[in-house]
Amino acid sequence: MTQTTSQQTWPRPSRHICWLMAALAVAGLAASDALPFLYTNARAPINWTQPQLDDWKVEVQPRSVVPHVELKYHANRTSTETADSDEEFLERLRALRQNHSSARMLWYDAAAGDGLTYPPFVDKALKLFNLKQVAFEIENSVLSKVSCTACKAGAGLLQHYIKSGKTDAELMKMIAQYCTNLSIQSPRVCEGVAQLFGSEVIYVLQRVNLGPDELCSFIIGDGCGDVYNPYHEWEVIFPPVPKPPRLPELPVPLEAAPFFKVLHISDTHYDPHYVEGANADCNEPLCCRLSSGRPASPNAAAGKWGDYRKCDTPKRTVDNMLAHIADTHKDIDYILWTGDLPPHDVWNQTKQENLEIIKETVKQMTEKFPGVPIFPALGNHESAPVNSFPPPYVNQVDISINWLYDELDVQWRRWLPQSVSHTVRRGAFYSVLVRPGFRIISLNMNYCNNKNWWLLLNSTDPATELQWFIYELQSAEFSNEKVHVIGHIPPGHSDCLKVWSRNFYKIISRYESTITAQFYGHTHFDEFEMFYDPHDLTHSNSIAYIGPSVSPYYDLNPGYRIYYVDGDHDTTTRLVIDHESWIMNLKEANLYGYPIWYKLYTARAAYNMKALRPSDWDKLLNDLTDNQELFEIYYKNYWKNSPARPTCDAECKKRMLCDCKSGRSHDRRHFCADVESKIDEGSSKSWKSWFYRGLTNSTGEQHTEEREGIESNALGFTDVVYGVFG
Repeated sequence: MTQTTSQQTWPRPSRHICWLMAALAVAGLAASDALPFLYTNARAPINWTQPQLDDWKVEVQPRSVVPHVELKYHANRTSTETADSDEEFLERLRALRQNHSSARMLWYDAAAGDGLTYPPFVDKALKLFNLKQVAFEIENSVLSKVSCTACKAGAGLLQHYIKSGKTDAELMKMIAQYCTNLSIQSPRVCEGVAQLFGSEVIYVLQRVNLGPDELCSFIIGDGCGDVYNPYHEWEVIFPPVPKPPRLPELPVPLEAAPFFKVLHISDTHYDPHYVEGANADCNEPLCCRLSSGRPASPNAAAGKWGDYRKCDTPKRTVDNMLAHIADTHKDIDYILWTGDLPPHDVWNQTKQENLEIIKETVKQMTEKFPGVPIFPALGNHESAPVNSFPPPYVNQVDISINWLYDELDVQWRRWLPQSVSHTVRRGAFYSVLVRPGFRIISLNMNYCNNKNWWLLLNSTDPATELQWFIYELQSAEFSNEKVHVIGHIPPGHSDCLKVWSRNFYKIISRYESTITAQFYGHTHFDEFEMFYDPHDLTHSNSIAYIGPSVSPYYDLNPGYRIYYVDGDHDTTTRLVIDHESWIMNLKEANLYGYPIWYKLYTARAAYNMKALRPSDWDKLLNDLTDNQELFEIYYKNYWKNSPARPTCDAECKKRMLCDCKSGRSHDRRHFCADVESKIDEGSSKSWKSWFYRGLTNSTGEQHTEEREGIESNALGFTDVVYGVFG
């Protein structure tokens, strides 16, 4: 790995839970002049050396080289290892910290050893700062500068208390008290979050040499600015093999040729404690349980088959969906299962309960689809606590992730060859030769998850996953194999660490002739992500299909996907030929007492696409930008035709289409300028555009520099407006 410079990023909404930082938000309620260190990027130079974390060798590991799937004949079918200790690495971090200037803390009061005496501005700031907005943003994963300030303040205060010598128990009690007293969440959620996440976060913060700016830029991403951080800048190494020349245009798959029928299930979020009639309108992150209390009115009661509010999937709905699929799609060749099995009760989970959910759902899938190969990927909710996936060098028994990976190896072995056991146990990733010339690679996207606190220790290619990925792709290229990539978190999503995503984007570009499709979940919506040549944004080189969630969490209908993939024949492309999205109307199911699953749309017919090549999806993206009627169809499908979906204005449209175009996370400015400008030009109703145009026209051409200053101030003003009222 080599060091590189940081890249400019652009704000993008984020999906995650940062209750610990919000619990300490009181520390960040001051104005910028009161806490100047929260708003500066100046830092002393750091002598950066990359630690060698372990000696795992990619090239000596066994590989899947025998085709794993025997296809069944379907008549008349048509397509409509043990890691080294981290002591040496942590000692390097301590040495770096000792050679560095003292960390910047929030405030010091020599007379108050416990650090609980605050300056006078805090009481005033409490009245001005909207803590409810912070709580809302955390729950809805749309983080603004308001949450960024709270994060920086909370991180700084927590670091101050750690430095002052408070015990872990004292720190966790303090976190819970702040969270409860500020009404960020209910007392039991605050207590659960403090106990479940506190020890892990404290462990990490005791061992990192980062200030609040770097910490929150890492955790939140664009919403906290692009803070240069030499500890988290690295590059993968490519083999010295020239990239094959790219074709002027990919061929369209033959219509009458053999194909694979593929089921994609994602984000089940099965809730074993869901209770019909329970309170669906509670004040916690997950409702529809006995513990949610009694509903205040009949309209607040949880439905029989699920609920549009903050509720996950009841068992009867999962059973009904799988029975419907098994009965309707009897000719499935294999299944992609892209993770997130446990529910959203992230404050109240245990390792044992999550393992039981994994075992139960694996058993259920095996019974419903006997003999059908299943290729799983790991979600971010499978661990307890959520998002906690320590790399292999963190191998102490009490904090190692072996408890999960070892069980995944046992459960996934029902469908996967024995040769992948070593990589599953190391990092929950694997590569399988499905058919001659066709391979599936499953990645553990939690190693790009910027809510995975363990990556703060060192984010450099955790578990050597990306270097292994390159080795698998290069071997596939030598063998003339085509590859499908599966995972959970989409690499362009704001939850994916920007340095990891940047390296992944380069890998996709280098092996564009080998990778013919990617498949993810995580967002719960029905959408896609585009990839382009980093040096030529007119050339689209890959498409990521983001499948809909089974869970209705929240405001969604349950859904799943069916793909038709170019099959075994002499001129196969292994491209996706077409795909269908199937849903169940939750409102009608609860009203009439029984769910009806139906096909919502077929991609090529709904969007008038010639094929589903990357160039065809790029054309669709341009059409969605220019054609409002077509965009409304996409918007309906994106929400799985939910009656609870909100209206979508110009800002909403820009966000959605920029998400589609950004296969590289935290780089909105690089990819989205043309899309945003087209939407702004076509939206005369946008008050923001009108406001800018009015300011611009009032200055006159002879005052260019003055006009630019006014526009900059206008942008700052509207950002404040959006931060407070948006």
